[in-house]
Amino acid sequence: MGEYYKLLELPQDASDEDIKKAYRKAAMRWHPDKNPETEQYAERKFKEITEAYEVLSDKSKRDLYDHYGKDGLTEAAGPGGSRADDGAPVFTLNFAVIRDILREFFGGRDPFYGEF
Repeated sequence: MGEYYKLLELPQDASDEDIKKAYRKAAMRWHPDKNPETEQYAERKFKEITEAYEVLSDKSKRDLYDHYGKDGLTEAAGPGGSRADDGAPVFTLNFAVIRDILREFFGGRDPFYGEF
C-alpha cells in the first residue's frame, strides 16, 4: 500500500494542496514532451502519476485506497464495473482537471488552443 503516495513523493497525511502541488511538479518532470529521449518511459510515468492524482485528489477514492489499497478501488467498482479483462482496475483520466493544471503551467492560457 502507499504506491500512489510514493509516486507523488508524499506522506499519507498529505493535504489536498500538497497533493495538487506534488502532481504539478511530477507532471512537469515526466511529461513526454519534456523527455523526448525517453518518451515511452516518460509517457508511462506520466500516466501513473496522473492515476495517482485522480485517486488521491478524490476524497472517496482516497479513503478506499487508504483502507484497502488498489483492491479497494477495484472492489468498489462492483461486478461488471470499471475493470479490465484481466481484473485490473480501469481508471479514466479527467481531462478537465489535467487541462486546468496545464493551464496553470502555461500562465493561464489554454495549452490546447493556438500556438505556444
